[in-house]
Amino acid sequence: MNRITTALLAALEALIVVAIGVGIALVPLTILWGTHYGLGIDWFVFWRAAVDVWLLGNGVDLAVQLPVDVSASLGLAGSELPFTVSIGLLGFALLAVLLGVRTGRRAAGTDYSLTAAGVAVLSYGLLAALLTLSTGTDIVTPAPVQGVLLPTLVFAGGVLIGLTGSPGASPTLPGWVSRTLGDQLRRIPAEVRSQLLAALRGGTAAVAGIMVISGLAVFVSVLTNFATVIGLYETLQADVMGGIALTIAQLAFIPNLVIWAAAWFVGPGIALGAGSSVSPLGTTLGAVPGLPVFGALPHGTLEFGFLGLLVPVLVGFVMAVLVRQSLDKRANAPHGSSRMLITGALMGVVAGILLGLLSWWSAGAMGPGRLAEVGPNPLLVGALTTLEVGVAAALGMLVGGRRARSTDPRTEEVSTKR
Repeated sequence: MNRITTALLAALEALIVVAIGVGIALVPLTILWGTHYGLGIDWFVFWRAAVDVWLLGNGVDLAVQLPVDVSASLGLAGSELPFTVSIGLLGFALLAVLLGVRTGRRAAGTDYSLTAAGVAVLSYGLLAALLTLSTGTDIVTPAPVQGVLLPTLVFAGGVLIGLTGSPGASPTLPGWVSRTLGDQLRRIPAEVRSQLLAALRGGTAAVAGIMVISGLAVFVSVLTNFATVIGLYETLQADVMGGIALTIAQLAFIPNLVIWAAAWFVGPGIALGAGSSVSPLGTTLGAVPGLPVFGALPHGTLEFGFLGLLVPVLVGFVMAVLVRQSLDKRANAPHGSSRMLITGALMGVVAGILLGLLSWWSAGAMGPGRLAEVGPNPLLVGALTTLEVGVAAALGMLVGGRRARSTDPRTEEVSTKR
């Protein structure tokens, strides 16, 4: 394929990714428009609602001004005033990242990888701008700059992962960029480069391990509280299509719940409104948003809830041991206890930054008044993750080295000769 064909296919793929994201919300809403409302309402009401959901899922803030009669029927303090909904349904963002990875891998397999990736991201940004302009009413208005930038950045992140992580792929950078990067990297001593790479790999693996355990915890919690979740569904008295739309929204909210579970294991937990708390030390809630999945949240005081704090510690320790054993096999591996302790501490810093950013992304405002504070505190989650994972990883880097040396056949041979 020539460059033009490659660019056109990349633009088409970006269009498909946007269509999938918007279509997840638009299809059930369109069916609801036909079955429940009998086509009697302007379809663009549902179009704007679907685009708003897609934008919210990519982190875009929505400014809301409810009509007087609606705010009076809700009975929520502050609902008569303008408020912001900023908590994202991160399932949409996760889908965009995964599809972006696929786009990046396709681009890496072409002769014009940077052209394909660049056109895909630019096309995605243009489509996001058009979608943002197509929505917005007196009731709900998305932030225009965020509507263009945030969805594009989410997709671009996936494209970058796919472009650089494809097996055998080596996207060609401009010559001056390659020379500059090479010169800067060569100025760093080999042992320091190895140390930094180990810290980055170990900290990322620690966050991945915590997230896996958090996902399992959410799954088990939903299963054990399934009767409560179904009871909340029945309380809402939604029809079939309303129940389907509600279920799709909750499925898109699952990544948020997994991140919240990680914040719970780290210690700070989450808030579901000002003055509320869900943490290993206990749960204190007031009125919460009426999502049935919130019925899976822990209730009351947990006798052994403090044991959850061991999760980031154990994960950090195990990942550090694995990283140290892998590091010892390298020719330019850093040596000395002090370097190992620093590497472990840097693993904690990486883990704290990553989990803090995830917590920030998963939190936000879910409504007016006290519902303006929902989710974990990112600074507190990041700081405690740095401390817990960093201390455990520092110990793991030392212990892992001792175990590796004790099983080294050359060491055993020397010991036998002595």
